Amino acid sequence: MKPLIPSHREKRRYLLLKGKDTKKNAEEAIREFIGVLGLSEASPVWIKEDILSINRKSLDKVKASFAVYKEKIDVLKVSGTLKGLGVKG
Repeated sequence: MKPLIPSHREKRRYLLLKGKDTKKNAEEAIREFIGVLGLSEASPVWIKEDILSINRKSLDKVKASFAVYKEKIDVLKVSGTLKGLGVKG
């Protein structure tokens, strides 16, 4: 199968999160605020324990869902690259 050309690939943003039990709470917050369809559009992928990769077009909705969720989830930094987050691998 041929790889996708760069203009057809999904553009992603990386979020550096801080909070209690972020993996469980982040996905629950997104599902609760924007629903199952919004969760699938955001297509969250966990890179590390505190780094979440999401679709670029869903960034504002995801940040809003963290703001209104009952548990505190802070978005410390948003970047287009992992290197831009300043986290050593």
